[in-house]
Amino acid sequence: MKLSDFKKAGHWPTLLAAFLYFDISFMAWVSLGPLMIYISKGMPISVEDKLSLVAIPVLGGAFFRVPLGLLADAIGPKMTGILAQAIVMFAVSLVCVFGLSSSIAIALFGLSLGVAGASFAVALPQAGRWYPPQYQGLVMGIAGAGNMGVVLDTLFAPSIAEAYGWQAVYGVLLALMVLVLLIYSLAAKDAPGGKTTIALADYGRMLADSDSRWFMFFYFITFGGFVGLASALPLYFTTQYHATGVAAGLMVALIVAFGSGFRPVGGYIADRIGGVKTLCFLFVLVSACYFAVAFLPAGPAPAKGVAGWGLMQLPPVAFAAVALFSVGVLSLGMGNGAVFQLLPQRFRREIGAMTGLVGAAGGFGGFFLAKTLAYSKGATGGFTAGFVFFGFLALLGLVGLIFVKTRWRTTWGAVSGARI
Repeated sequence: MKLSDFKKAGHWPTLLAAFLYFDISFMAWVSLGPLMIYISKGMPISVEDKLSLVAIPVLGGAFFRVPLGLLADAIGPKMTGILAQAIVMFAVSLVCVFGLSSSIAIALFGLSLGVAGASFAVALPQAGRWYPPQYQGLVMGIAGAGNMGVVLDTLFAPSIAEAYGWQAVYGVLLALMVLVLLIYSLAAKDAPGGKTTIALADYGRMLADSDSRWFMFFYFITFGGFVGLASALPLYFTTQYHATGVAAGLMVALIVAFGSGFRPVGGYIADRIGGVKTLCFLFVLVSACYFAVAFLPAGPAPAKGVAGWGLMQLPPVAFAAVALFSVGVLSLGMGNGAVFQLLPQRFRREIGAMTGLVGAAGGFGGFFLAKTLAYSKGATGGFTAGFVFFGFLALLGLVGLIFVKTRWRTTWGAVSGARI
Protein backbone atom coordinates (compact mmCIF):
# COMPACT_ATOMS: atom_id res chain seq x y z
CA MET A 1 0.00 0.00 0.00
CA LYS A 2 1.41 3.40 -1.07
CA LEU A 3 0.38 6.57 0.74
CA SER A 4 0.49 8.44 -2.58
CA ASP A 5 -2.26 6.15 -3.87
CA PHE A 6 -4.22 6.65 -0.66
CA LYS A 7 -4.30 10.41 -1.22
CA LYS A 8 -6.01 9.88 -4.58
CA ALA A 9 -8.63 7.49 -3.23
CA GLY A 10 -11.82 8.50 -1.50
CA HIS A 11 -12.77 12.03 -0.42
CA TRP A 12 -10.28 13.73 1.91
CA PRO A 13 -12.53 16.70 2.92
CA THR A 14 -15.02 14.20 4.34
CA LEU A 15 -12.23 12.34 6.13
CA LEU A 16 -10.98 15.61 7.65
CA ALA A 17 -14.50 16.71 8.61
CA ALA A 18 -15.21 13.33 10.20
CA PHE A 19 -11.99 13.61 12.19
CA LEU A 20 -12.87 17.09 13.48
CA TYR A 21 -16.44 16.05 14.26
CA PHE A 22 -15.27 13.03 16.21
CA ASP A 23 -12.62 15.14 17.97
CA ILE A 24 -14.99 17.78 19.32
CA SER A 25 -17.60 15.17 20.19
CA PHE A 26 -15.04 13.18 22.13
CA MET A 27 -14.04 16.34 24.00
CA ALA A 28 -17.64 16.79 25.12
CA TRP A 29 -18.12 13.10 25.87
CA VAL A 30 -15.30 12.69 28.39
CA SER A 31 -15.31 16.22 29.81
CA LEU A 32 -16.69 15.14 33.20
CA GLY A 33 -13.52 13.15 33.98
CA PRO A 34 -11.00 15.99 34.34
CA LEU A 35 -13.64 18.41 35.69
CA MET A 36 -15.30 16.21 38.31
CA ILE A 37 -13.14 17.41 41.20
CA TYR A 38 -14.17 20.99 40.36
CA ILE A 39 -17.85 20.32 39.63
CA SER A 40 -18.32 18.26 42.79
CA LYS A 41 -16.49 20.68 45.09
CA GLY A 42 -18.68 21.27 48.13
CA MET A 43 -20.95 18.32 47.33
CA PRO A 44 -21.00 15.25 49.61
CA ILE A 45 -19.89 12.81 46.89
CA SER A 46 -17.47 9.94 47.62
CA VAL A 47 -14.63 8.88 45.32
CA GLU A 48 -16.59 5.76 44.33
CA ASP A 49 -19.63 7.87 43.41
CA LYS A 50 -17.47 10.29 41.43
CA LEU A 51 -16.08 7.38 39.42
CA SER A 52 -19.64 6.20 38.81
CA LEU A 53 -20.72 9.68 37.65
CA VAL A 54 -17.86 10.05 35.16
CA ALA A 55 -18.88 6.68 33.74
CA ILE A 56 -22.44 7.82 32.92
CA PRO A 57 -21.55 9.61 29.64
CA VAL A 58 -19.76 6.43 28.55
CA LEU A 59 -22.87 4.39 29.30
CA GLY A 60 -25.04 6.94 27.50
CA GLY A 61 -22.79 6.76 24.46
CA ALA A 62 -23.19 2.99 24.45
CA PHE A 63 -26.98 3.27 24.50
CA PHE A 64 -27.21 5.96 21.82
CA ARG A 65 -24.77 4.47 19.33
CA VAL A 66 -27.13 1.84 17.99
CA PRO A 67 -29.97 4.33 17.33
CA LEU A 68 -27.53 6.72 15.67
CA GLY A 69 -26.11 3.87 13.63
CA LEU A 70 -29.63 3.06 12.44
CA LEU A 71 -30.28 6.70 11.66
CA ALA A 72 -26.98 7.10 9.82
CA ASP A 73 -27.82 4.13 7.59
CA ALA A 74 -31.35 5.45 6.98
CA ILE A 75 -30.89 9.20 6.36
CA GLY A 76 -27.13 9.43 5.92
CA PRO A 77 -24.28 10.12 8.34
CA LYS A 78 -24.13 13.86 7.63
CA MET A 79 -27.70 14.69 8.61
CA THR A 80 -27.45 12.37 11.61
CA GLY A 81 -24.25 14.06 12.72
CA ILE A 82 -25.78 17.53 12.51
CA LEU A 83 -28.82 16.49 14.57
CA ALA A 84 -26.70 14.78 17.24
CA GLN A 85 -24.36 17.75 17.55
CA ALA A 86 -27.30 20.13 17.98
CA ILE A 87 -28.60 18.06 20.92
CA VAL A 88 -25.24 18.13 22.69
CA MET A 89 -24.78 21.86 22.07
CA PHE A 90 -28.17 22.53 23.67
CA ALA A 91 -27.23 20.57 26.81
CA VAL A 92 -23.82 22.28 27.06
CA SER A 93 -25.39 25.73 26.69
CA LEU A 94 -27.78 25.00 29.58
CA VAL A 95 -24.88 24.01 31.83
CA CYS A 96 -22.95 27.14 30.85
CA VAL A 97 -25.84 29.26 32.08
CA PHE A 98 -27.28 27.31 35.02
CA GLY A 99 -24.40 25.11 36.22
CA LEU A 100 -24.76 21.80 38.08
CA SER A 101 -25.78 21.72 41.73
CA SER A 102 -26.41 18.05 42.58
CA SER A 103 -25.33 14.54 41.70
CA ILE A 104 -28.66 14.02 39.90
CA ALA A 105 -28.02 17.06 37.72
CA ILE A 106 -24.52 15.78 36.95
CA ALA A 107 -25.93 12.37 36.02
CA LEU A 108 -28.55 13.87 33.68
CA PHE A 109 -25.95 16.06 32.02
CA GLY A 110 -23.67 13.06 31.69
CA LEU A 111 -26.44 11.16 29.95
CA SER A 112 -26.87 13.97 27.42
CA LEU A 113 -23.12 13.93 26.78
CA GLY A 114 -23.61 10.30 25.80
CA VAL A 115 -25.05 11.58 22.51
CA ALA A 116 -21.62 13.04 21.78
CA GLY A 117 -20.07 9.66 22.48
CA ALA A 118 -22.43 8.12 19.97
CA SER A 119 -20.76 10.22 17.25
CA PHE A 120 -18.62 7.14 16.69
CA ALA A 121 -21.54 5.66 14.76
CA VAL A 122 -21.50 8.69 12.44
CA ALA A 123 -17.89 9.69 11.78
CA LEU A 124 -16.36 6.27 11.08
CA PRO A 125 -18.85 4.90 8.53
CA GLN A 126 -19.05 8.28 6.80
CA ALA A 127 -15.31 8.27 6.17
CA GLY A 128 -15.00 4.53 5.55
CA ARG A 129 -17.60 4.33 2.77
CA TRP A 130 -15.49 6.57 0.55
CA TYR A 131 -12.49 4.21 0.52
CA PRO A 132 -11.75 0.71 -0.87
CA PRO A 133 -11.01 -2.28 1.41
CA GLN A 134 -7.21 -2.01 1.33
CA TYR A 135 -7.35 1.42 3.00
CA GLN A 136 -9.93 0.70 5.68
CA GLY A 137 -7.47 0.32 8.53
CA LEU A 138 -5.79 3.66 7.83
CA VAL A 139 -9.06 5.49 7.13
CA MET A 140 -10.77 4.21 10.25
CA GLY A 141 -7.64 5.01 12.21
CA ILE A 142 -7.48 8.61 10.97
CA ALA A 143 -11.18 9.29 11.55
CA GLY A 144 -11.06 7.50 14.89
CA ALA A 145 -8.01 9.49 15.97
CA GLY A 146 -10.55 12.17 16.73
CA ASN A 147 -10.48 10.65 20.18
CA MET A 148 -7.51 12.99 20.56
CA GLY A 149 -10.21 15.26 21.97
CA VAL A 150 -9.69 13.63 25.33
CA VAL A 151 -6.08 14.86 25.26
CA LEU A 152 -7.26 18.44 24.84
CA ASP A 153 -9.76 17.94 27.65
CA THR A 154 -7.26 16.68 30.18
CA LEU A 155 -4.57 19.12 29.07
CA PHE A 156 -6.52 22.39 29.17
CA ALA A 157 -9.78 21.87 31.09
CA PRO A 158 -8.26 21.79 34.62
CA SER A 159 -6.20 24.93 34.00
CA ILE A 160 -9.20 26.84 32.65
CA ALA A 161 -11.31 25.60 35.56
CA GLU A 162 -8.67 26.74 38.06
CA ALA A 163 -8.46 30.21 36.51
CA TYR A 164 -12.04 30.97 35.46
CA GLY A 165 -14.27 28.27 36.94
CA TRP A 166 -15.42 24.98 35.43
CA GLN A 167 -18.40 26.52 33.60
CA ALA A 168 -15.95 28.53 31.50
CA VAL A 169 -14.62 25.23 30.14
CA TYR A 170 -18.03 24.45 28.70
CA GLY A 171 -18.24 27.96 27.27
CA VAL A 172 -15.04 27.34 25.32
CA LEU A 173 -16.28 23.90 24.32
CA LEU A 174 -19.55 25.34 23.01
CA ALA A 175 -17.71 27.87 20.83
CA LEU A 176 -15.54 25.11 19.37
CA MET A 177 -18.59 22.94 18.71
CA VAL A 178 -20.22 25.74 16.71
CA LEU A 179 -17.05 26.16 14.61
CA VAL A 180 -16.66 22.43 13.94
CA LEU A 181 -20.33 22.02 13.08
CA LEU A 182 -19.96 24.76 10.47
CA ILE A 183 -16.90 23.07 8.93
CA TYR A 184 -18.60 19.68 9.03
CA SER A 185 -21.75 21.03 7.35
CA LEU A 186 -19.73 22.56 4.51
CA ALA A 187 -17.02 19.92 3.94
CA ALA A 188 -18.54 16.51 4.68
CA LYS A 189 -20.39 14.52 2.03
CA ASP A 190 -22.12 11.17 2.18
CA ALA A 191 -20.56 8.59 -0.16
CA PRO A 192 -22.48 7.86 -3.39
CA GLY A 193 -24.59 4.75 -3.00
CA GLY A 194 -23.51 4.49 0.63
CA LYS A 195 -26.96 4.95 2.17
CA THR A 196 -28.76 1.80 3.24
CA THR A 197 -31.86 1.06 5.22
CA ILE A 198 -31.69 -1.29 8.15
CA ALA A 199 -34.46 -2.31 10.52
CA LEU A 200 -34.26 -3.21 14.18
CA ALA A 201 -34.86 -6.83 13.23
CA ASP A 202 -31.60 -6.77 11.30
CA TYR A 203 -29.74 -6.18 14.55
CA GLY A 204 -31.04 -9.50 15.79
CA ARG A 205 -29.73 -11.13 12.62
CA MET A 206 -26.32 -9.53 13.04
CA LEU A 207 -26.15 -10.46 16.71
CA ALA A 208 -26.96 -14.05 15.77
CA ASP A 209 -23.75 -14.05 13.71
CA SER A 210 -20.93 -15.12 16.02
CA ASP A 211 -18.48 -12.83 14.23
CA SER A 212 -20.40 -9.75 15.36
CA ARG A 213 -20.23 -10.92 18.95
CA TRP A 214 -16.49 -11.51 18.69
CA PHE A 215 -15.95 -8.01 17.32
CA MET A 216 -18.05 -6.60 20.13
CA PHE A 217 -15.99 -8.46 22.71
CA PHE A 218 -12.65 -7.36 21.25
CA TYR A 219 -13.81 -3.75 21.13
CA PHE A 220 -15.21 -4.05 24.66
CA ILE A 221 -11.59 -4.63 25.67
CA THR A 222 -9.79 -2.10 23.44
CA PHE A 223 -12.07 0.91 23.21
CA GLY A 224 -13.65 0.16 26.58
CA GLY A 225 -10.21 0.20 28.14
CA PHE A 226 -9.27 3.43 26.37
CA VAL A 227 -12.37 5.48 27.18
CA GLY A 228 -12.79 3.95 30.63
CA LEU A 229 -9.24 4.90 31.60
CA ALA A 230 -9.58 8.34 30.00
CA SER A 231 -12.61 8.99 32.21
CA ALA A 232 -11.29 7.41 35.42
CA LEU A 233 -7.58 8.27 35.45
CA PRO A 234 -7.96 11.93 36.55
CA LEU A 235 -9.71 10.69 39.69
CA TYR A 236 -7.23 7.80 40.00
CA PHE A 237 -4.23 10.13 40.13
CA THR A 238 -5.88 12.64 42.49
CA THR A 239 -6.88 9.77 44.80
CA GLN A 240 -3.99 7.29 44.54
CA TYR A 241 -1.14 9.83 44.37
CA HIS A 242 -2.87 12.98 45.70
CA ALA A 243 -2.07 14.99 42.57
CA THR A 244 -3.67 18.37 41.98
CA GLY A 245 -6.30 18.56 39.25
CA VAL A 246 -3.88 20.31 36.90
CA ALA A 247 -1.07 17.81 37.54
CA ALA A 248 -3.45 14.88 37.05
CA GLY A 249 -4.70 16.45 33.83
CA LEU A 250 -1.18 16.80 32.44
CA MET A 251 -0.33 13.18 33.23
CA VAL A 252 -3.56 11.84 31.76
CA ALA A 253 -3.13 14.03 28.67
CA LEU A 254 0.24 12.40 28.01
CA ILE A 255 -1.19 8.92 28.55
CA VAL A 256 -4.22 9.27 26.29
CA ALA A 257 -2.18 11.08 23.63
CA PHE A 258 -0.40 7.79 23.01
CA GLY A 259 -3.69 5.96 22.59
CA SER A 260 -5.18 8.59 20.30
CA GLY A 261 -2.07 9.24 18.24
CA PHE A 262 -1.27 5.59 17.66
CA ARG A 263 -4.77 4.52 16.63
CA PRO A 264 -4.01 5.21 12.92
CA VAL A 265 -0.70 3.37 13.37
CA GLY A 266 -2.62 0.35 14.61
CA GLY A 267 -4.85 0.48 11.55
CA TYR A 268 -1.87 0.92 9.23
CA ILE A 269 0.03 -2.00 10.75
CA ALA A 270 -3.11 -4.13 10.58
CA ASP A 271 -3.37 -3.30 6.87
CA ARG A 272 0.20 -4.54 6.42
CA ILE A 273 0.32 -7.68 8.59
CA GLY A 274 -3.34 -8.35 9.38
CA GLY A 275 -5.65 -7.25 12.16
CA VAL A 276 -5.67 -10.60 13.97
CA LYS A 277 -1.89 -10.81 14.33
CA THR A 278 -1.77 -7.17 15.42
CA LEU A 279 -4.44 -7.67 18.08
CA CYS A 280 -2.79 -10.80 19.47
CA PHE A 281 0.41 -8.91 20.20
CA LEU A 282 -1.43 -5.89 21.60
CA PHE A 283 -3.61 -7.91 23.98
CA VAL A 284 -0.46 -9.38 25.54
CA LEU A 285 0.94 -5.89 26.12
CA VAL A 286 -2.34 -4.59 27.55
CA SER A 287 -2.63 -7.48 29.96
CA ALA A 288 0.95 -7.03 31.19
CA CYS A 289 0.37 -3.32 31.84
CA TYR A 290 -2.86 -3.91 33.76
CA PHE A 291 -1.18 -6.49 35.99
CA ALA A 292 1.84 -4.25 36.62
CA VAL A 293 -0.28 -1.20 37.49
CA ALA A 294 -2.46 -3.26 39.82
CA PHE A 295 0.38 -3.81 42.27
CA LEU A 296 1.93 -0.35 42.34
CA PRO A 297 1.82 1.19 45.83
CA ALA A 298 -0.13 4.36 46.61
CA GLY A 299 1.71 7.65 47.10
CA PRO A 300 2.09 9.63 50.34
CA ALA A 301 -0.50 12.26 51.22
CA PRO A 302 0.59 15.92 51.32
CA ALA A 303 0.69 17.94 54.51
CA LYS A 304 -2.59 19.07 56.02
CA GLY A 305 -3.91 22.16 54.28
CA VAL A 306 -2.10 21.41 51.00
CA ALA A 307 -4.53 20.75 48.15
CA GLY A 308 -2.32 18.16 46.47
CA TRP A 309 1.05 17.45 44.91
CA GLY A 310 2.11 19.50 41.91
CA LEU A 311 3.66 17.76 38.94
CA MET A 312 7.25 18.19 40.16
CA GLN A 313 6.37 17.15 43.72
CA LEU A 314 4.84 13.77 42.90
CA PRO A 315 6.61 10.60 44.11
CA PRO A 316 8.50 8.43 41.59
CA VAL A 317 5.84 5.72 41.75
CA ALA A 318 3.35 8.13 40.17
CA PHE A 319 5.60 8.46 37.12
CA ALA A 320 6.02 4.69 36.99
CA ALA A 321 2.23 4.51 36.77
CA VAL A 322 2.26 7.10 33.97
CA ALA A 323 4.80 5.02 32.03
CA LEU A 324 2.81 1.79 32.42
CA PHE A 325 -0.49 3.43 31.56
CA SER A 326 1.13 5.07 28.51
CA VAL A 327 2.23 1.71 27.11
CA GLY A 328 -1.11 0.14 27.93
CA VAL A 329 -3.23 2.92 26.46
CA LEU A 330 -0.99 3.09 23.38
CA SER A 331 -1.69 -0.62 22.88
CA LEU A 332 -5.42 -0.10 23.42
CA GLY A 333 -5.46 2.74 20.89
CA MET A 334 -3.65 0.64 18.30
CA GLY A 335 -6.08 -2.17 19.08
CA ASN A 336 -8.99 0.14 18.26
CA GLY A 337 -7.48 0.76 14.84
CA ALA A 338 -6.87 -2.95 14.29
CA VAL A 339 -10.46 -3.90 15.14
CA PHE A 340 -11.74 -1.38 12.62
CA GLN A 341 -9.37 -2.67 9.98
CA LEU A 342 -11.16 -6.02 10.26
CA LEU A 343 -14.76 -4.90 10.75
CA PRO A 344 -15.42 -3.38 7.28
CA GLN A 345 -14.03 -6.50 5.62
CA ARG A 346 -16.67 -8.62 7.31
CA PHE A 347 -19.63 -6.21 7.43
CA ARG A 348 -19.03 -3.67 4.66
CA ARG A 349 -22.67 -3.23 3.62
CA GLU A 350 -23.87 -2.91 7.22
CA ILE A 351 -20.90 -0.86 8.40
CA GLY A 352 -23.00 1.98 9.84
CA ALA A 353 -25.13 -0.28 11.99
CA MET A 354 -22.19 -2.53 12.89
CA THR A 355 -20.14 0.51 13.88
CA GLY A 356 -22.97 1.45 16.22
CA LEU A 357 -23.26 -2.08 17.56
CA VAL A 358 -19.54 -2.60 18.09
CA GLY A 359 -19.15 0.95 19.36
CA ALA A 360 -21.91 0.33 21.88
CA ALA A 361 -19.98 -2.68 23.15
CA GLY A 362 -16.90 -0.48 23.50
CA GLY A 363 -18.93 2.08 25.41
CA PHE A 364 -20.26 -0.57 27.76
CA GLY A 365 -16.66 -1.70 28.22
CA GLY A 366 -15.65 1.81 29.27
CA PHE A 367 -18.54 2.06 31.70
CA PHE A 368 -17.74 -1.39 33.05
CA LEU A 369 -14.09 -0.50 33.63
CA ALA A 370 -14.90 2.71 35.49
CA LYS A 371 -17.59 1.00 37.57
CA THR A 372 -15.26 -1.92 38.33
CA LEU A 373 -12.61 0.49 39.59
CA ALA A 374 -15.26 2.28 41.66
CA TYR A 375 -16.41 -1.02 43.14
CA SER A 376 -12.83 -2.09 43.80
CA LYS A 377 -12.09 1.17 45.60
CA GLY A 378 -15.27 0.99 47.66
CA ALA A 379 -15.00 -2.69 48.58
CA THR A 380 -11.25 -3.06 49.13
CA GLY A 381 -9.98 0.49 49.60
CA GLY A 382 -7.76 0.23 46.49
CA PHE A 383 -7.74 -0.31 42.73
CA THR A 384 -5.79 -3.58 42.57
CA ALA A 385 -8.75 -5.94 42.10
CA GLY A 386 -10.17 -3.85 39.26
CA PHE A 387 -6.95 -3.78 37.25
CA VAL A 388 -6.27 -7.48 37.82
CA PHE A 389 -9.73 -8.29 36.48
CA PHE A 390 -9.11 -6.35 33.28
CA GLY A 391 -5.70 -7.95 32.90
CA PHE A 392 -7.37 -11.34 32.77
CA LEU A 393 -10.02 -9.98 30.41
CA ALA A 394 -7.32 -8.96 27.92
CA LEU A 395 -5.87 -12.47 28.10
CA LEU A 396 -9.33 -13.85 27.40
CA GLY A 397 -9.41 -11.66 24.30
CA LEU A 398 -6.15 -13.26 23.17
CA VAL A 399 -7.67 -16.72 23.59
CA GLY A 400 -10.66 -15.62 21.53
CA LEU A 401 -8.44 -14.41 18.69
CA ILE A 402 -6.57 -17.70 18.61
CA PHE A 403 -9.92 -19.47 18.42
CA VAL A 404 -11.33 -17.51 15.45
CA LYS A 405 -8.27 -16.63 13.36
CA THR A 406 -8.18 -19.75 11.15
CA ARG A 407 -11.89 -19.60 10.34
CA TRP A 408 -11.76 -15.89 9.57
CA ARG A 409 -8.78 -16.22 7.26
CA THR A 410 -10.28 -19.13 5.31
CA THR A 411 -13.83 -17.74 4.92
CA TRP A 412 -14.65 -14.05 4.51
CA GLY A 413 -11.01 -13.06 4.92
CA ALA A 414 -10.02 -15.04 1.83
CA VAL A 415 -12.26 -12.91 -0.43
CA SER A 416 -12.00 -9.53 1.29
CA GLY A 417 -8.99 -8.28 -0.66
CA ALA A 418 -7.21 -7.23 2.54
CA ARG A 419 -4.94 -8.87 5.10
CA ILE A 420 -6.80 -10.55 7.96
